[in-house]
Amino acid sequence: MKHAISYVLVTPYTVAKSRTGGIISRLLSQVDLELVGAQMIAPDEEFVREYAAILREQNNTGSLTLLADYTERNFAPSGDRKRLALVLLFRGEQPCEKLAAICGHLYEEHRELDSITAETIRDTYADLIVDPQHPEQVTYFEPAVMTPPDQVWADKDLKLFVRFLKGQENIIKTKCYPDPRKIERTLVIIKPDNWQYASSKPGTIIDMFSRTGLRIVGVKVHRFSLAEALEFYGPVAGALQEKLAPRFGKKAKELLEQEFGLQLSDETEKVLTEHVGVEYAQDQFAQIIAFMSGIRPNQCPQEDSHQPGSVKCMILIYEGEKAIQKIRDVLGPTDPLKAPGGTVRREFGSNVMVNTAHASDSPASVEREMHIVRIHENSLVAIISAYLGERV
Repeated sequence: MKHAISYVLVTPYTVAKSRTGGIISRLLSQVDLELVGAQMIAPDEEFVREYAAILREQNNTGSLTLLADYTERNFAPSGDRKRLALVLLFRGEQPCEKLAAICGHLYEEHRELDSITAETIRDTYADLIVDPQHPEQVTYFEPAVMTPPDQVWADKDLKLFVRFLKGQENIIKTKCYPDPRKIERTLVIIKPDNWQYASSKPGTIIDMFSRTGLRIVGVKVHRFSLAEALEFYGPVAGALQEKLAPRFGKKAKELLEQEFGLQLSDETEKVLTEHVGVEYAQDQFAQIIAFMSGIRPNQCPQEDSHQPGSVKCMILIYEGEKAIQKIRDVLGPTDPLKAPGGTVRREFGSNVMVNTAHASDSPASVEREMHIVRIHENSLVAIISAYLGERV
């Protein structure tokens, strides 16, 4: 069966309550679909009006009317301040049916607490409370996520997303801070080792970062090209050579002495460091590049160096006071074995290279890294447009 595309829209309330990580964990670990795109959006009144109208077109059931009313009240800007929502784009066979199943139904009837199973996202994160004396009257409603029931309506929604997102910025500016000078942004990469198979890890990592109290203002699913990986990690090459070459040269000297019963000179160790040690450091650097892009530098033709790599990651931009340090405190040091308990790298890292996530270490690094990964661009519109074009 041909693959199709559908989406999950995380509501502004759910984003504001930092429940995004838990929802992403459920989606990634419980559906056999590929997450191909993600983008923070700040819906305007026109988008909200059209989205609600599509909900009302589907049929006249109470749940969809409830969703449409909710959308008009809770997605539209509040005064001059827009609300943040998150679009997650999935591709695979029967994506609408699979996403609807994991997101769950809306229940209008009164349910006792002991009947709630928390099997679906809405069972866990949504609320629908009715007046016990007047069950037809809803006193509180929060759906947590929105997803279309079938492909016909998914395609209609996706056309709306394309019209709205064209020209929209990928980093959302919605909040006015009392003292903007105290506000920082920082860049986080959830690395390729978290995406090798269906796993809750990416969402759990986002959930761990949420305890900083920082806001996510930008998201992007990204595949590093070889050129991007080389530029991003270029500063590491010299540090690796300086650190590893002498260590490997000394080790090589010791092994040769043990193997052949020789007493080698300091000059020989220097030669081993300058040649074997340097080559070892260069190989370690090549492994980092291959880990992040999916290809070693010497295996990629120059004309293909700017093509997206074969492995993916997720890039997030966090915003708030002391954002850089707060994120790095939760992330932990480069070596997972030296990281304190409760940090991301201690929980999920394997070694200094496969250490699950990256975070910028200074304001200058934030600017440099955002430029390399083209954080102000997002592929969501291109992916949807290409898919809709195939269906014409």
